[in-house]
Amino acid sequence: MGVERLTRSEQIRMDLTDQILGGHRPPGSALDEQELAASYGVSRTPVREALRLLAASGLVAHRPNHGAEVAAPSATDLRDMFQVMADLEGLCAGYAARAMPPDARRQLADLHETMAAIVRAGDSTAYSAANERLHGLIYHGSQNSYLVEITAQTRQRLRPYRRAQFATLGRLAASHAEHESIVQAILRGDRMAAQRHMAEHILVVRDAFLRLAEGGDVEAAE
Repeated sequence: MGVERLTRSEQIRMDLTDQILGGHRPPGSALDEQELAASYGVSRTPVREALRLLAASGLVAHRPNHGAEVAAPSATDLRDMFQVMADLEGLCAGYAARAMPPDARRQLADLHETMAAIVRAGDSTAYSAANERLHGLIYHGSQNSYLVEITAQTRQRLRPYRRAQFATLGRLAASHAEHESIVQAILRGDRMAAQRHMAEHILVVRDAFLRLAEGGDVEAAE
């Protein structure tokens, strides 16, 4: 029975993770054990274990007298996470400028060109998906598996905050222009420029999310 409960807990954890990272359960929303147990058709035990696992990964917070809720990082937490994200993605871009194989460079250039058409169409959903692929190509282009691993993990933690920004008016064009600087630096093998442009790109996103966290108007996104 213990193995079955652990397996079911893991399934619930994975499903809730997808919901949180997909934006279906926004930061600060409650995660009631009884309601979740009813929705999954289980007792509260595997739900409680799933929430414990999510708390360990930083996606869920337990508040005294309020139960569990989707973690809502403070402005300081967001600033810290985005700073690390900028440094990690900057390293990926810098390494990629030197190490990315020729076929991957062609894929990067082709995808960036495709994204220009998406921007002209104003399709934020398609742009978001293409953006994931573009950054993924740069991560793997670094040819450093450990760097790819920790960068992807950090990106996952920030995904709920990054995704919401693509619908903002004017941001798709600005994002694509920032990508242009990054992509061209990688293609010409300029490690320092690629690293600098990528870090600056991520910090634009950071500033937008800090405004979001403070309840202000958000005018930027990745």
